[in-house]
Amino acid sequence: MEIRSNNKAKHRSQKLAFGIFRLLSLCIVLILFAILGFIIYKGAGAVSWEFITSAPTDGMTGGGIWPAIVGTFYLMAGSVLFAFPVGVMSGIYMNEYAPKGKLVRFIRVMTNNLSGIPSIVFGLFGMALFVNYMGFGDSILAGSLTLGLLCVPLVIHTTEEALKAIPDSMREGSRALGATRLQTIWHVILPMGMPNIITGLILALGRVSGETAPILFTCAAYFLPQLPASILDQCMALPYHLYVISTSGTDMEAQLPLAYGTALVLIVIILLVNLLANALRKYFEKRVKTN
Repeated sequence: MEIRSNNKAKHRSQKLAFGIFRLLSLCIVLILFAILGFIIYKGAGAVSWEFITSAPTDGMTGGGIWPAIVGTFYLMAGSVLFAFPVGVMSGIYMNEYAPKGKLVRFIRVMTNNLSGIPSIVFGLFGMALFVNYMGFGDSILAGSLTLGLLCVPLVIHTTEEALKAIPDSMREGSRALGATRLQTIWHVILPMGMPNIITGLILALGRVSGETAPILFTCAAYFLPQLPASILDQCMALPYHLYVISTSGTDMEAQLPLAYGTALVLIVIILLVNLLANALRKYFEKRVKTN
């Protein structure tokens, strides 16, 4: 009888714990849908083909956001082109080459600290280094490099964790067949870890696409109706444009619907980028399974 009562008590406590977990998960999903529903409700009326494909006019109270969309894609692409190779190679070095000891622990601690630095500090650093010292000026190049520095720690961490998850037997088997360490990493380890490394890319893109402070100091223009001609030009960007039309301007009542429309377009772009990255991850997963 005592054993049966103990089992019933354990079963009740387990059901209670699972119920709390389900409730918390449901609350998170409801909060997400509430935010999305609010943005869609407020911004859907402002979004149109003309809004997406035209430049802002009339002191930000009319027109569209096309230059800001293009500038956002430029910054996302530039930051990933810088951060992804640097982060992946750093993660490979820390997991595959560096001797386990104080050096790796020091690099890991510094990387974790770097990921916790506020983005506005990266913006000030990018302005001092890329804009002033290296002479890039307020440009897409300076903004991309600053955003790249912002997401490098995240890519390093996810790369290192992805490579740690691969069993050592795969490395030993490749080396036993006569492959060098570099060949083992390139042909065995990286293809197996690429799906999880892509996860780091998704998270980095999500963070970069919504940052305002770094581009405020390095590349963002308040009003620039024409598209940039080179990477040394300034550009508009959706996060900064959203901040501008939400906090300053000549007619806040006329700008507010445009702000909600801009927020909705930014959310859709992030969603599409994440879907594309997830498709890329599934592609690599299939290649690993077939090989």
